[in-house]
Amino acid sequence: MAIYFVRHATAGQRQGFLGADLSRPLDDHGRHQAEALARLLGNEPITRILSSRATRCTQTVGPLATAVGVDIEPCDDLTEGAPVNAAMALIHSLGTNTAVLCSHGDVIPETLRELMRDGMRITGARHCEKGSVWQFDFRGTDIVSGTYLGVPEVLEKNG
Repeated sequence: MAIYFVRHATAGQRQGFLGADLSRPLDDHGRHQAEALARLLGNEPITRILSSRATRCTQTVGPLATAVGVDIEPCDDLTEGAPVNAAMALIHSLGTNTAVLCSHGDVIPETLRELMRDGMRITGARHCEKGSVWQFDFRGTDIVSGTYLGVPEVLEKNG
């Protein structure tokens, strides 16, 4: 079992968007990143995909959801500004599911810090760029390691 924690792909500037920030969509580059995410994780045995209600998050995991045939579950615990204990409880509630969670640049680093306090070891860099992926591996119900996989489109260019 693994959990993949994804930061939403690029969505243009917050200041230039006319409308509620939750409805800000991916830009062209972000749509490319979402397709790359589907290629990276499309063969994994994913049973659940949970996402912040923000349009940019649901659009980031949309191609992956189509590829693996799983519905996206909107989740307030992953929305920008959500308390870290909510994301932590969500992660621990997933049991033996291989899941993908899509969230924001505040929730992910805070959750990583909390998981490290709980004993998770980090492999690789400690970044959180837009479109990037973290993989959490379990032993039983304990998260034992977190690996930064990077941004899928960058991996494709370098791979």
